[in-house]
Amino acid sequence: MSCQVLSLVIPTQLQRVAHRVAHGALHRLFHTRSCLFVVLHIALQAAVFGEYTWEVFGYCWELQFPLLLLLLPYLLLAGNMGCFLLCSRANPGIITKSNHASLVKVYAYDGVMFQRGTVCPTCTMEKPARSKHCSVCGTCVHRFDHHCVWLNNCVGASNAAWFLLYLLSLTATATALAAITLSFLSHVVQLSNLLHSTYLDAQGQEHPVEIPFLVQHLFLTFPRIVFMLGFVILLTLVLGGYSAFSLYLAFTNQTTNEWCKSRRFGVSHHVSSQPPDRQVVYKNIYSKGIWRNLKEIFRPPTALERKKKT
Repeated sequence: MSCQVLSLVIPTQLQRVAHRVAHGALHRLFHTRSCLFVVLHIALQAAVFGEYTWEVFGYCWELQFPLLLLLLPYLLLAGNMGCFLLCSRANPGIITKSNHASLVKVYAYDGVMFQRGTVCPTCTMEKPARSKHCSVCGTCVHRFDHHCVWLNNCVGASNAAWFLLYLLSLTATATALAAITLSFLSHVVQLSNLLHSTYLDAQGQEHPVEIPFLVQHLFLTFPRIVFMLGFVILLTLVLGGYSAFSLYLAFTNQTTNEWCKSRRFGVSHHVSSQPPDRQVVYKNIYSKGIWRNLKEIFRPPTALERKKKT
């Protein structure tokens, strides 16, 4: 009887312990500052460029590809790593007691998303407009965009430009790697005349070479190159979409935090002082046109500049 009780109790307790450990590990991973994703980021880049250097570069050199084209991914990587270091090491715009008075005057409160008099319960300071408290870093950040685990840092007013350049250069690097690798494989197909060849199936019937057979042949011949190409193409699509979204935010002078919050307004959120049937419509008061919005990314405004304009 006691053995049966133990067999029922122990698995349940182990499940609870495992659940607590897993939950705690995930919480520490995504809600505390950690270099894990930075190391993973560097490791992935090293693996991709290691394969490119070891095989693709050598094969392309033998096929007499232009040297400048083959060196392009390395040049883009150098620029990307520079932006990565500057963005990850920079102060994103941490709000302190010494700079709080000046940062409060930079942006006007829109009265919808950012209310005057709202105090951060952690920092015990009034939140400047467009700021947000980052629970990961434990500080309020001026013009807070988001916390990036790959950089192990927040993206705010002071490093938003470096983040945008980092993202665009990373997308360009992945695109260049994919284009060169695709060009190499297409050269291999043309030189081997595979597109005009035939093959015999299991029943001995002859068939012209089709795309699935061609991909299988290339994978068996260059397994690491084809695997790397698939990963880089997927990365290019994901980064391309994210880059387009980030450019849209830059052109419209929005942050990721503001864009996410703006989805809630005009749907179900109401202000108590207004009639219950009247919905709050959020309007972006910070947009000044595409070129001025871009200028603000690369040259964040100060309280002095806003005072001159007003």
